[in-house]
Order: sequence, then structure tokens, then C-alpha cells
Amino acid sequence: MARVILFNKPYGVLSQFTDKGSEGSPRPTLSAYIDQPGFYPAGRLDRDSEGLMVLTDDGKLQARISNPKHKMAKTYLVQVEGTPEPQQLEALRAGVRLKDGMTKPAKATLACPPENLWERTPPVRYRKTVPDSWLQISISEGRNRQVRRMTAHVGLPCLRLIRMRVGDWALNDLVPGAWRFAADSGQ
Repeated sequence: MARVILFNKPYGVLSQFTDKGSEGSPRPTLSAYIDQPGFYPAGRLDRDSEGLMVLTDDGKLQARISNPKHKMAKTYLVQVEGTPEPQQLEALRAGVRLKDGMTKPAKATLACPPENLWERTPPVRYRKTVPDSWLQISISEGRNRQVRRMTAHVGLPCLRLIRMRVGDWALNDLVPGAWRFAADSGQ
């Protein structure tokens, strides 16, 4: 039976176990947090993004989670600069044309600022003259920096991105840097 680890990736951590690209400039990787042999990330999360990563010891499950053809939804809380207008949310829902083509439609709604959200180091930059808002966005693709590019495309630059859910697995109360085995790995 496949085993699954749920990990709350902190800001600045690479979503891999080694960093071969920055000799002399150590960047934290998954190996600083997870010491279970045989587990590999099912998908990636950008260095400057936070939240849920799913790791597994089963290659078939890893492919099913990370391959867009299986359409496993990933849900994010996104702090953006500005106040979303209805047409901006509708554009995200319809799909937007990026340099690498049209995105699939996203589920996008205005969200309340999350309660009990951990501090981020470094903190998000705030500008007194520009409001910020939170969105909840779900996508079933996984293009490079897709959510950030989508919000920027509609005029809402991303300030903070936190993945809350992958399929049925949710971040829940995991604090940054913590992990746990998933109770049911039968996705």
C-alpha cells in the first residue's frame, strides 16, 4: 500500500531533496525537514510559495497526483495586490491566455483573510496606498508559476501564495516545516 506524507512547505524551501544548482549558496530543501527514505514529491511548489506538498513512496500514485491528465485539483489561498473586480474573477474562471497558451478554467472566488495564518519571513510587502485582497483559486493543471501568472495577467499581482489542498488531502492545522503521514493513502 502506498504511503503518503503531507508537508507544509515553508517559504524559501526548494521542493526537492537536494540543491545542485547553487554551490556556495545553500538553500533549504526537503531534506532539512523530512528524513523518511524512499519518498518523493508528487508535484512541485515554487520556492517562494508555501503550503501543502504531497510526497509518496509509490511511483504510480506520484504520477497520478502530479500529471495534469488526471485533473487532480489543487486549491490555493492567494493574497493579491488590489481589490478584484467581478470581470477579473470571471477572466480567471474562463481561463486566460498566457505565453504558453490558454489555461483551463479555474475556480476563483474572493476569500476572507485567513485566520491563524503564520507569519512569513520575510514578510509580505505592504503599500499604504494599495489595498490587498485574498482569493481562493483551484486549478487542475500545473504549469510553472501558473497561479501567479494568471493573477498577474488579470491585473492582480500575487503577494503570497499558499497551497491549501491537493485532491482530497488538506493542509488543515500543519504548521510550516511540519509533516505527517496521511491517515488514508487510498486516493
